[in-house]
Amino acid sequence: MVYETQKPEETYELGKRLGLKAQPGMVWCLEGDLGVGKTVFTQGFACGLGINGPVNSPTFTILQQYEDGRLPLYHFDVYRIADVEEMEEIGYEDCFYGDGVCLIEWPSLIREILPEKTVWVSIEKDMDKGFDYRRITVEEKQKP
Repeated sequence: MVYETQKPEETYELGKRLGLKAQPGMVWCLEGDLGVGKTVFTQGFACGLGINGPVNSPTFTILQQYEDGRLPLYHFDVYRIADVEEMEEIGYEDCFYGDGVCLIEWPSLIREILPEKTVWVSIEKDMDKGFDYRRITVEEKQKP
């Protein structure tokens, strides 16, 4: 599915709608350049899970856990991962294969350890359509 949003509030609302549909064990891979709206989308997604507190990108901690929604949310930002082995130190398998939902920013950096089935969300800008325009593609993928 391809969605178009015209302002951050719409990106948030799309994240919220998808968060409402999230099921235990789902892994969502979130791609997009810096400043494209990944955090806004994630905040909406968390709201859809019933998480009401502040949600920020875990850039320096790699993982933020939110337990106060209808499902736990494990929010990874692996931008600063130098080696995929660092994910083992975090205990990623408990998150990927547990009863919560994972949302991973910069998933291509850890592609080899991603589960067989994931949902990929790609957020892109198009300045010709306006500063706040976003094209958001959501697709389920299986490893070959």
